[in-house]
Amino acid sequence: MNDEHDFREHAGFWIRLGAVLLDGLIIHIPIAFIFFLITGDINTDWTDTWEYTLLNEAYLTIVPVLWGGYVIGKRICGIRIKRMDGKKLTLLTMILREVIGLYLLTMVTFGISMIVSAIMVGAGKQKRGLHDLIAGTYVARDNY
Repeated sequence: MNDEHDFREHAGFWIRLGAVLLDGLIIHIPIAFIFFLITGDINTDWTDTWEYTLLNEAYLTIVPVLWGGYVIGKRICGIRIKRMDGKKLTLLTMILREVIGLYLLTMVTFGISMIVSAIMVGAGKQKRGLHDLIAGTYVARDNY
């Protein structure tokens, strides 16, 4: 990262939260409905299944590589994941960000890393969470 990087381009906490919530509505509710149609069980928490975890991590890891840093919620909100060095996102970058930096780190720290990341994104100049630091990424606003 050079000293001339313009951090005003970085997306903050609220727009990133909005993108996550939109993903929840657009992606996860239909999956829950399909799960109900397959199992017939409305009381089962389908998000606790290994199948859901695998599908969710695959979505968050692969789609941004194929779609220029976007997932559906981020695209609607006009934000995208970018590398700090300006290069194209790779599968390795997204595995570091989503699988290691978000999923595994959250599991190992019992969620504390998510709280720390939220504070870093909300209050930090660079608006980068721990997962962004691990992967060398940030979330950029398209309309900057």
